[in-house]
Amino acid sequence: MEMTGERRIPAPRQRVWEALNDPEVLRASIPGCETIEKTGDDSFAARVAVKIGPMAAKFTGKVRLENLDPPNSYTIVGEGQGGAMGFAKGSADVSLRELGPSETLLSYAVKAQVGGKMAQLGARLIDSTAKQMADQFFDRFARQLTPAEAVVVAAAPAEAMAVAAAAPPGPLPPPAAPPAAGPAPGPLPPAEPFDLRPLRLFFAMEPFGLPMQFWIGAVLMLIILILLFVVG
Repeated sequence: MEMTGERRIPAPRQRVWEALNDPEVLRASIPGCETIEKTGDDSFAARVAVKIGPMAAKFTGKVRLENLDPPNSYTIVGEGQGGAMGFAKGSADVSLRELGPSETLLSYAVKAQVGGKMAQLGARLIDSTAKQMADQFFDRFARQLTPAEAVVVAAAPAEAMAVAAAAPPGPLPPPAAPPAAGPAPGPLPPAEPFDLRPLRLFFAMEPFGLPMQFWIGAVLMLIILILLFVVG
């Protein structure tokens, strides 16, 4: 399996280099990492819980750093054992390039090999899982190096909305006054050809509280009954 990528980190290059060698920063950044400790100047030991498709296992691994060129680049070489699930080993070339006083471009190229039951899951599933874990790692890593001021500014709109939602509702506005009664409608002007106003007035009438449509329907039904009786 081979994978390459890069990520912009909002921190100076020296700060990124130090974080990549800090066990606590790495532990908080690696998905599923339970423990990580520095066993030497350039080596670490870690325990990581990994889930790939339907299989899950805990890997214990050793990592050492080679080809160190601080704060520019290094190579990570490691291997891990996951019991019945199998094993994984590989290396990653990591380089840091300064983009400005407070931004660093981190590039990586990974070569890895898996064996055992894990290898039976298929290269596509393993590659997608590795890509997802890499994205999660760099998201967490970058978040730990993001200046606190940026976090406060990003959280401010959400806090303002929460304060507004928690504020007690103000008094309701007084009800609007009913509109003043206008003058009674005058007589309709003379109907023009195809004027529908008289027809609307006719249908608006409600003798005995029933709409005019009811009376028209009743008359039609009565006529139909009479015709049926005469024909019969």
